[in-house]
Amino acid sequence: MQLGMIGLGRMGGNMAERLRLAGHQVVGFDFSAEAVKRLTDAGNVGASSLEEMTKKLQGRKAIWIMVPQGKPVDETIAKLEPTLNQGDILIDGGNSNYKDSMRHYKEVTAKGFQFVDVGTSGGVWGLKEGYSMMIGGDKEAVEYLRPIFEALAPGTDKGWGHVGPAGAGHFVKMVHNGIEYGMMQAFAEGFTIMAKKVELHLDLAQISEIWRFGSVVRSWLLDLTADALAKNPTLEGLEAYVADSGEGRWTVFEAIDLNVSAPVITESLIRRIRSREENNFTDRMLAIMRNAFGGHAVKKD
Repeated sequence: MQLGMIGLGRMGGNMAERLRLAGHQVVGFDFSAEAVKRLTDAGNVGASSLEEMTKKLQGRKAIWIMVPQGKPVDETIAKLEPTLNQGDILIDGGNSNYKDSMRHYKEVTAKGFQFVDVGTSGGVWGLKEGYSMMIGGDKEAVEYLRPIFEALAPGTDKGWGHVGPAGAGHFVKMVHNGIEYGMMQAFAEGFTIMAKKVELHLDLAQISEIWRFGSVVRSWLLDLTADALAKNPTLEGLEAYVADSGEGRWTVFEAIDLNVSAPVITESLIRRIRSREENNFTDRMLAIMRNAFGGHAVKKD
């Protein structure tokens, strides 16, 4: 099967390569000429513009968009629409807000095209391990794309599924990432507690390896943690700065809108935001209040 792909960064490039290895042809475009060259060097087909890419696609077009959420997706769809034929399919495989995906579906289908949203997880390991895909959209379009999903997934019958109507794919991926925030925070706190118990001389890399087998907390996330600790047990050279892609925030907002208590996900998001604050003003306020009411010592620069 032939697939157009826009956005050939690390994840997009890996996805294109996995499809090629499964016998599918990717016609790809990226604003980076180097990324397009990597695609063609690997045996796929490159294009120097969106228009050239769509001209190289034969028959019913299916175009996978891997660009940052928000305005870049809006602009990409707007540029593609004049090049499409009735029934062609646009696929948003990035980290878009599910409400944007619902809007895109409504706008695109009104013009005679189709839209599928794919929440995609797997990151840099997807080429080897396969991608987990949560898919929203009309059943006919999803079934037409089945060969693509089966090739990208860990197996033809596992790791992917049609979870609901347009927007459902990105909604489920949003919640997935919120859960991921909480799991990462729990591991980080647990290993910090052990690191602080210096009199026991605990080997965190060894403990992470023990937990990987038979433990109820064993997981791929723990596998990655164990590998990271083996390479850098003291986390030397790393700054305490944790970014977020936005989906954790959206999960928290959605929980509030639905009156669902989600303290673990919410607190893990707050901790990420706090990690970016230098000379934290909140903590300095707490220190000065303790000093004011109890005379407790205050550390100064």
